[in-house]
Amino acid sequence: MNIRRPTCSPLSRRHFLTRVAIIGAAATASGVVAQPAHAVPTPEPGRRDVSPAERRLRERHKKVLTGLTSTNGWEMERVVDDHGSIYTRPVPGTPLDGLQVRIGDVDVVLVHLVRRFHYEIDELRRGEVVGWCPPVKVRRRRPESALASGTAVRIRPGHCPVGSRGNLQDLEVAVVRDILAELDGVVRWGGDDQVPEESLFYLDVPPGDERLTAVATRIRGWSDEADSGAGTFIDVTSPDRRRAARALERRQRTR
Repeated sequence: MNIRRPTCSPLSRRHFLTRVAIIGAAATASGVVAQPAHAVPTPEPGRRDVSPAERRLRERHKKVLTGLTSTNGWEMERVVDDHGSIYTRPVPGTPLDGLQVRIGDVDVVLVHLVRRFHYEIDELRRGEVVGWCPPVKVRRRRPESALASGTAVRIRPGHCPVGSRGNLQDLEVAVVRDILAELDGVVRWGGDDQVPEESLFYLDVPPGDERLTAVATRIRGWSDEADSGAGTFIDVTSPDRRRAARALERRQRTR
């Protein structure tokens, strides 16, 4: 038996083009557009290419910065001498190997303080002054946290146990008070805290404070004057200096 198979009649060119046009119009109306096989995939929302320079910057921040601030408002850093803000700075006129502190105005002020202590209170030896400490080794809610932000120093910590007073003689305390007054109160002495730490000296102003810049500028200017700055004769018993020291002491001890 012969079975007749259906035959497909060929479409005319006009009919074929008409069908293509209808299909294309429907796809456009529905918002669906065919993509070629080699098209670049659309990036995921929120993602973008990161340049090598930006990637290095992010890695540096991850390695150096903690995202945490010490009690005086400065950011604590994980490393020293490694592309952060805290480096080993020289302390001229002393046998110290250097002081690890925040560079800029901060190091100018703290190095000056250490130098005056060395010249006017007692000569310091290697290892007797400590600057930066890793954040994991300080208590974040205590003034000592300023060590981790490079904004504090400890001078002879072994001689001044935390919580004790009277570790310095009267004349030594007078020099400390004079130094603080000379620095216009931008540095605070741990001996004035509720829980005293007489070896600790830390910055008492936040980042960007104009007083810090003014004091550091004045100290830098003393390097051009023969009779000014650390290492020159300073009469801490003069009436004017004593008045300034006592006034600052009253302000800082009432906090």
